[in-house]
Amino acid sequence: MTDLCEVVITAPDADWLASFVRDLVDDRLVAGAHQIERIRAIYRWEGRVHDKPESRVALHTRVDLVSAIVDRANADHPYEVPCVITLPITAGDPDYLRWVEQQTADRLPHAGHLTAE
Repeated sequence: MTDLCEVVITAPDADWLASFVRDLVDDRLVAGAHQIERIRAIYRWEGRVHDKPESRVALHTRVDLVSAIVDRANADHPYEVPCVITLPITAGDPDYLRWVEQQTADRLPHAGHLTAE
């Protein structure tokens, strides 16, 4: 078991999602991401079933940074209730897992900017 996870986020616009992810990488909240440009989302919202195209991204990060990612999604996402879920990374290539740890912030500073130590 590791202290790493995969955070999945969906959005209605692939370009918006890519820009959002770039900001997360710049701020060292995530090490990297794999985006699927087009998926089909079928869901119930406000009493109706919707069937719409969306984009999906899988972010690789540390568990202790998930709350900051959720906060950012809730503040910036075009949906009222964005899909943000976390899946544990239980094992993997040790070199890749070490890279994820090295590329993400060690802590959240009080000033609102992230730095890696």
